[in-house]
Amino acid sequence: MAATGPLADDDARTLHQQVLARLRENILLGRIEPGQALTIRGLAAELGVSAMPVREALRQLVAERALELMDNRRVRIPPMTIERFEDLIAARIVLEAEAAARAMPYVTDALIARLEAEDVAINAAVAERDYDRWISANYAFHSALYGAAGQSAFLPLIESLWLQVGPFLRRAIRTISGHYTVDRHSEALAALRRRDTMALRIAIEADIRDGIAHIGSTLIRSESLGATVVQGTLRQAQGERVLGEAPS
Repeated sequence: MAATGPLADDDARTLHQQVLARLRENILLGRIEPGQALTIRGLAAELGVSAMPVREALRQLVAERALELMDNRRVRIPPMTIERFEDLIAARIVLEAEAAARAMPYVTDALIARLEAEDVAINAAVAERDYDRWISANYAFHSALYGAAGQSAFLPLIESLWLQVGPFLRRAIRTISGHYTVDRHSEALAALRRRDTMALRIAIEADIRDGIAHIGSTLIRSESLGATVVQGTLRQAQGERVLGEAPS
């Protein structure tokens, strides 16, 4: 895991809160690869804490489905399948479009200015291929919009979905290029300036479909095709060996 070192000594939060926040950040930003196994001992050493707060944080993240418990009592980022991916995308579209619509009555010019700044940060990170800033600014854009009304019931549900897709998102944008052909955030910002709720719903759904949904399905299907080709090549090679060894 590409962690960022031990926890800060002057952080006022409890150790459990600090460990949970660090692991959430690492998962959300995709610093942990899908399928990568984690151990309590390894994480405790990395973060400079005892096993107890790590165990508690991992238990919570397993409950949120950001991690899964393995038979050997390790945990890992769940591998991504096309079925799971499509479920996550469908859930994101439903929840985020509705959360954006419900936020509209609370949108202010100050919020729009903040979202514009986040969008500038996203574009700069895309140009520099800075994946941490890219994903972080993108999440900040969406969470600031959905949280405009304050403590929304949608926010923890949306965060859970982002945690489940985060590691795969980083791998996908690192692998697939040329996917951001349309700036859907610009469309969302234009809808916000007009206070056009329906246009905002459409822009948020299009942002998800044209962004992670497109690049994610492209990556999964290309990897599936690659595996099929490899398996077919192996079967062909095995068949050729059998034929070659047959008596003449």
